Amino acid sequence: MKELIELSEKTITLKRNEFLKVQGSIDTNIYYVEEGSLRIFVVDADEERTIRFGYKENLITSLDSFLTNKPSDYYIQAIKKTVVRVITKAHVEDFLKIDKNQRLWSGILENVIVQQLEREIDILTSSPKKRFQRVLERSPQLFQEIPSKHIANYLRMTPETLSRLRKTLI
Repeated sequence: MKELIELSEKTITLKRNEFLKVQGSIDTNIYYVEEGSLRIFVVDADEERTIRFGYKENLITSLDSFLTNKPSDYYIQAIKKTVVRVITKAHVEDFLKIDKNQRLWSGILENVIVQQLEREIDILTSSPKKRFQRVLERSPQLFQEIPSKHIANYLRMTPETLSRLRKTLI
């Protein structure tokens, strides 16, 4: 992944709660989080629904917009002061002209897809306790990087339920 990150020629610093991307915009960049944390969310009936996080040493993007060059329903917002490196789609396309880089890119995309499928299954079929346990197993760093209110939203539970689960399971 180091080779991909080195394609970045620009760095952006976001203040807490500042948006990197808003709903309805086209964003064909990938961002590497150097410090801080972000969340990707959609608005459903005036309620924010967090679907993904990015924190130190993660890649984050509005993948639908990146792949299709069309507007996205996603917002990407800094949770705290965040520094990201910008990797443009043009740089990614040049990067993918090399066979070994295509394998790296496929691995990155496969990982994102598997994570999203696991999360979708958790949300649809698992109890709050099981969702919490699975996220704790998959991403323990999440609990150090992201405020509880955002984790609770991501897990589709109240902050109070998350607090109770943390006290009994950690």
